[in-house]
Amino acid sequence: MDYKDYYAVLGVGRGADEKEIKSAYRQLALKYHPDKNPDSEEHFKQINEAYEVLGDPEKRSKYDRLGSSYRTWERAGSAPGGFDWSQWSSGAPGGTRVEVGDIADLLGGGGFSDFFNSVFGMGAQARSRLKGRDLEQPITISLVEAYSGTTRTFSRDGRKFEVDIPPGAKTGTRVRISGEGERGAENPGDLYLKVRVQDMPGIERKNDNLVTETETDLYTAVLGGEVEVSTPGGPVVLTIPAGSQPGRTFRLRGRGMPNLRDPKKHGDLLARLKVTLPEKLSAEERKLFDQLVKLRES
Repeated sequence: MDYKDYYAVLGVGRGADEKEIKSAYRQLALKYHPDKNPDSEEHFKQINEAYEVLGDPEKRSKYDRLGSSYRTWERAGSAPGGFDWSQWSSGAPGGTRVEVGDIADLLGGGGFSDFFNSVFGMGAQARSRLKGRDLEQPITISLVEAYSGTTRTFSRDGRKFEVDIPPGAKTGTRVRISGEGERGAENPGDLYLKVRVQDMPGIERKNDNLVTETETDLYTAVLGGEVEVSTPGGPVVLTIPAGSQPGRTFRLRGRGMPNLRDPKKHGDLLARLKVTLPEKLSAEERKLFDQLVKLRES
């Protein structure tokens, strides 16, 4: 069995404090989450396992003592595979629970390496069986609510509580409510709200950008003017330059959806111009169009 360098997995030094370790874990977990990178599941497991150890003071203390012993053994030039793991084996539960939750739950059961199980024992996994089952609740919100953020009220065990849905939420976004899942022998599970965002007629969402089609009449397209464009954040005014062609796309920077992780940042609004032609002309209008044709021919 090979020694696992959890500090190297998280990319932190052995003297890193709790804040540095937590920050490194969160960045890596976001980068390598299987939802974003389907091929990175194994690396994601390693990151979570490393934080399960380094994020728990008692486990980290034991791991540091093991690491010191292992490095001393290596420097002594001992034969590969000859390290005595038996003195570090343990079947007892170790340490307090870390904030990120149980790794076995995160990874759908199992997930620990032989190294972890040998050093920290199966007790860490046994704790997940004492934890209540996580529950998932689908919720539907409008694109307007996804733009500005919203709340939902839930009732459980005779209690009512409100949950904030952050601005920028997308279909598939999961909002975790700690401790509101199924009751367990030791700790309750968590409740996950799985968001579905309803489409808004005439608007297509592409990540944080919004794509829409805006109509204007022939006269505005030819002479220029202003049109009002509907968006989830409210109407915005689009200036149409004279001579704008049908199908031209205008980009309104910062008028798209807020970014889920940084709501101060917004995507763009892409407005594609649709020019509507008059279906019926009055006698005077027809006369004026005939004059325009003659002007062009002269």
